[in-house]
Amino acid sequence: MVDDRGMNAALRVRGIVKWFDPTKGYGFILSDAGGPDILLHINVLRNFGQSSIADGTIVELAIQNTERGVQATEILEILPPLRDETPVLSDFAELDMSELHAKPLRAARVKWFDKGKGFGFANVFGCPEDIFLHVEVLRQSGLSDLQPGEALAIRVINGKRGRMAVEVMPWEAAND
Repeated sequence: MVDDRGMNAALRVRGIVKWFDPTKGYGFILSDAGGPDILLHINVLRNFGQSSIADGTIVELAIQNTERGVQATEILEILPPLRDETPVLSDFAELDMSELHAKPLRAARVKWFDKGKGFGFANVFGCPEDIFLHVEVLRQSGLSDLQPGEALAIRVINGKRGRMAVEVMPWEAAND
């Protein structure tokens, strides 16, 4: 698509993350409409407020054709990967999933996260205790990794092993 100035104008598409490597700083998206893979650069992801995105995550984005192929210019929406309502951790097995999703989203910041270990901790603003973050909760929320200091919105429960996140979202979703 070309705009009034003869420049390539951004198109809005929906697709699924094929793969994304935060270390390399890029990944690719498969458009629902078909066509070539769409390059997703980490700066476009960071402009949306995230430093990672999980494979299989559904995204709505603006794209542009360039000399080097189709590239994402802006992420408009990120939807977590499709999943059933089966709890991802045994800590959630006896809990009503609808009750978990009704908990408020709280603004938090990542204290540390180690993808290799599969967990880390965050702190909710104004609360001193650490909140446990499990990699499976990240994956079901559409994330694959977190960076220290990264802002998030999380739903928190008192689990068998203490305070833990049951859902992680971009910080803009926090409602406290």
